[in-house]
Formats: sequence, C-alpha cells, structure tokens
Amino acid sequence: MNYNLDYLNLLSQQYPTIKSASTEIIRLQSRQKLPKLTEHFMSDIHGEYESFLHILKNASGVIKDKITTIYGRTLSEHDRLVLATLIYYPEQKLEFIKEEVDDIEDWYKITLYRLIEICRVVAAKYTRARIRGFLPEAFGDTIDELIHAHTDYGADKASYYNETISTIVELGQADDFIVEISTLIQTLAIGRLHIIGDIFDRGPRADIILDTLIRYHSVDIQWGNHDVEWMGAAAGSLACIANVVSISTKYSNFDCLEDGYGINMRPLTVFALETYADDPCTCFIPRNPNRVIISRHDENFWAKVHKAISIIQFKLEGQIILRHPEFNMNNHLMLDKINYADGTITLEGKTYTLKDTNFPTIDPENPFELTNEESELMELLRTSFTRSEKLQRHIRFLYEKGSIYLTYNNNLLYHGCIPMNSDGSFTEVTLCGEKVSGKSLMDKADQLARNGFFAKTGSAEKEYGKDFLWFLWCGCYSPVYGKNKMTSFERYFIDDESTWVEIKDDYYNLIEKTSVCDKILTEFGIESSDFSHIINGHVPVKIKRGESPIRAGGKLLVIDGGLSKAYQTVTGIAGYTLLFNSHGLLLSAHDAFESVEGAIKEEKDIHSTLDVVELAPNRLLVEDTDTGKAQSKKIRDLKALVEAYRKGIVKQI
Repeated sequence: MNYNLDYLNLLSQQYPTIKSASTEIIRLQSRQKLPKLTEHFMSDIHGEYESFLHILKNASGVIKDKITTIYGRTLSEHDRLVLATLIYYPEQKLEFIKEEVDDIEDWYKITLYRLIEICRVVAAKYTRARIRGFLPEAFGDTIDELIHAHTDYGADKASYYNETISTIVELGQADDFIVEISTLIQTLAIGRLHIIGDIFDRGPRADIILDTLIRYHSVDIQWGNHDVEWMGAAAGSLACIANVVSISTKYSNFDCLEDGYGINMRPLTVFALETYADDPCTCFIPRNPNRVIISRHDENFWAKVHKAISIIQFKLEGQIILRHPEFNMNNHLMLDKINYADGTITLEGKTYTLKDTNFPTIDPENPFELTNEESELMELLRTSFTRSEKLQRHIRFLYEKGSIYLTYNNNLLYHGCIPMNSDGSFTEVTLCGEKVSGKSLMDKADQLARNGFFAKTGSAEKEYGKDFLWFLWCGCYSPVYGKNKMTSFERYFIDDESTWVEIKDDYYNLIEKTSVCDKILTEFGIESSDFSHIINGHVPVKIKRGESPIRAGGKLLVIDGGLSKAYQTVTGIAGYTLLFNSHGLLLSAHDAFESVEGAIKEEKDIHSTLDVVELAPNRLLVEDTDTGKAQSKKIRDLKALVEAYRKGIVKQI
C-alpha cells in the first residue's frame, strides 16, 4: 500500500469500521452520478436590489422554463405567469388571488399539487439528504414526503398523497405551506451563486443585497473595485471613505449610507454649508439615475456636500500617492498643478481654464494638506464607518466569501483584468518590495487587501493594506480597475473631454485572442480545453453598438450588461446572468425590471432572452466538477482504509 499509515489512522477516527467506511463510499459514489447543479453568475449589481432580488427569485427565468416544460400543454400562458409570480412572491400574490378566486379550497388543492410537481423537478439534482438541509422546520417532513412520493406505486400511496393535501387545506395551513414550498423551489433552482464584483455604489441599497447574500445557501464573491473601495472605508481608510461618500452623493444615493449603515452625515453637511455657503457648486450637481425625489433646494444643498467631500478626496488621495511612489500614480496628482491666481491648470504642457475656481480650503503651498476642520470631520466619519455594526458585518462577509479571483469547475472568475503588456506578457508590479505578475500579482493583492482589514491596528501591515485597498479602487495596475487613471478631477473641472480619457490596460485588447485566454487559464492552473472559460464583468457590454459578451471564440464571457440604471442607456439591456448547468453554458439577457408591485399585480416578470453559449459534449455529472474530484479522492482514500482494515494494518475500533 502506498498510503501514509499516519493518514489512514487519522481517517480511521472518523470511520472506525469497515462498515462505516463502506457506507460513506456508497454514499459518495452514488452522488457522483447525479447531474451537476446549476451555477448562476452575476456581476456589477451596483445596489440595484429590486432587480437583483427578482432575478434570484425567478432564477434567471429557469423557474418559468420549468413551469412551461411541465404545464406548457395544460395551462394557458396567463395561468403559467400567475403560478410563476406565486412562486416568486408567495405572500404578496396570495392576497390578490384570494380576492379573485371563488372556490379558494379547490384552488388551494390544485395549486399545491402543481407546486409539489415543480419542486420535485427542481429537486431532481439533489440527494434527499441535501434537500432535508433546506427544508423548513414547520412543514419539512411533509414536503419531503410529498416531493418523493410516487403515486404510481398504488392506490394506497395515492390516497396518502391526496389526504395530505386535503388536510393541509382543511387546517388552514395552505398559505404557510405555499410560502415554504415556493421558497424551497427558489433555493433549489440555483445550486451555486457567483457574484463577480461590484455590489456597491450607484444603485440605492447595496446593504439589502448583502443581507440577502449572507442568508444565501451557496455563494462566492470576486471583489470589484467598488467593493474594495467600501472594504477600505470599513477598514478606516480616509481616502476610501471620502470616495464612498462622494460617489453616494454624486448619484443621490443617501439611503444606503444613512438608513442602511447609519453613517452620520451631519458633520460633513454642516461643514459644506458653512464653507460653500455662497458657492452654487454647479459642477457638483448630483446625478439622479434612480429618480429620487429631490427639490431644487436639496439639489443645491447636496451639490455643496458633493464638492466639499470631493476636494477632501483629492487631498487624501494625493497623500497616499506621495507616500507610495511604487503605486506609479503621479498622473492623479492635480491640486499641485493648479495656478490658483488665474484659475487654470497645466497638464502635460497644456493649460486649461477651470470651470470652478473657488477653493477656500486649499493652501496653494501645501495643496494636499487637510484643514483642521476637514481633519476633524473625517475622523468623525471614520468613527461612523468603523463602528457601523451592519457595515462591519457585511464587509467581514465579503472577506469570508470573497477573493480577488476564483477557479471553479474549470472556469476562472475575476472582476476586472490581469494586467498585461502590449507584447502579451504579464505586467510586473512591485508591491512591498516583491515583484509580482499574473497569478502572483492576484495572490499578493488578495493578501494585502486582507491585511488592510484584519492586521493589527496601528501596524505597518494594517496601514499599508488600507492604502493598498484605495490603490485597488483606482490604481493603474489594479486587477479590479484596469485603466491608467481615474479622471474624476478632470471631469469635474475641465470642459475639454480629451482630458477625461481613461486608457484601458493592454489586457482588454489582447484578451480578444483565444491564445491569450489560454495563456491566462494556464497561469492559474486550469488546463485549457473546449470547456474552460474566463468569466468577468467590470466593463459594460454595449449591445447597442454591436458588442457581444461572448469573445475569443467563447473562451471569454463578459457579463456586465448594465443591471445598474446608470448604464442601461449605454448597454441597451438591463443585465446578464450566465447559467452553467449539466447541459452547458447559457446566457440570459434581461430587460429592465419595472417594479415589485407590477410583478405581483400584473405578472410583469423580467423578460429574459436565453441563448446557448456552449453545449457540453455529454451531460455533466457531479463527478465532472471540483466537488466530484474531491469526492473521488476521498473515495480512493476510504477504499485504501477498508483494505488496510482487512489486512490488519489498521485496527477497527
């Protein structure tokens, strides 16, 4: 035997007899032949909680497809839509249905039969033991019996099945039962949820999305630049805090900050009103893609707040850049290039007139230094961010379930890019004195991002990590940003749009080649095959301009389709979901979601167009997945243990 005896003795503590080891082998071996569970991939959610939650509830259209498969010939389209809406929003939809239906008991019985059948279909890929883990406490045993009952086995079983349904209705438990089984259907329809970055910013309530993800049964997250910005803010990075508040103000997104996380904005608003009392702050009028109701007075008020925090942001960013020349971000330094006497700025030898020249808090001799008042209010904001229990809980969850990248079932997932040179080589970056590129850059970035949050307060590792989280947000070699600079200052203050240009990393041109995708997959230990892919988001796919999310011969899938309302006029759709089931890869393109009220009252589901990206040559089973490979190894180990028991090498307990 080639197995390590110490390892087998250790394994024997968990499986102390031939019988217990054999039972586990049987359990694992049988699971190997189940179809693989369906994976759902989403990216760039940007706080759009209503659309996101609806897509989860309808499983990107999968539940409606299951209903059509089962009842396409026996139910009208309207009845199928009502049934689908009932599954998505059972409590709310029941209230409307009970007002419309004449014989509610008959409706209950028919509907329960239908829901049980749908649940049986979506449960087919799961073991019975796994399903039990999802069952509610109240009706768990009943649901378990009903979805595994086979009425074909005889009249007795059919009578048992019918009597159970009738009793549920007679006891007035039908509503609760419908809610529980509908929730179970939603859960079973998605086997694994992958969020490929950018949960935060622009949309109204990222906190509601994270509350949902924390409760979700199987999820992983690849950080986007908007996520690491909030991670840095929660860690206490003043530059990240300023960016978070600035973006929230820019997009009229106050609910997430104040109602969601309890961030105290009063010190900043008082400062802004005192400092910019007579300044119209025209360049800082907030955008309003979410159609928040704001009066002209409030709009002017928030413009002052927006300008106040933006000036502080530019100062704090300048301090980080000067502290870390290795970040190579001198092209972000702006305040030291302003001619404050004549209201101009000189960039790369060219002079531009500034649209706004009122800078009461900037000392031209020390332009990156905060005033005493600015320092005081930023410390108050830092306290608010670091002591927000809900924000801290959400960010810890992002660290627990998240990472810079993930390899999963022969796919490589990351939000932005792998920095590359024009010749196709991986860009070499020096971080903490270490030269890294490709996978080692991603691994180092992950480590430093964790230091920024978890390292000991006041330590060099903590302080560097906090600065690095800001670098990840907008740095030229940041794998979650991927451009040479972020031209925020130029967009506020300069009319000439040539100064607004943000040059993408060479990666974005090179990645269109299949050979480059293969090189990247190999760098991350994924054997390039006809069924291995890179999946990312970050850059909205402009369908209106003829762009496609499927690139490099199907090797690259870019799934940022504009779930954020701020992007939908550019992309022409309202988001993508990529599905990877046992048959292959499918891409679901979503139209805009109107409202929860419209979905409930009028069955206005999100219209989704489902296209096949790639079919697997054979149906994929659990044994073809990463989970299956881990199980195969365990099966081999257990078989070795059984052999060791039989030969007396290891003693049964």
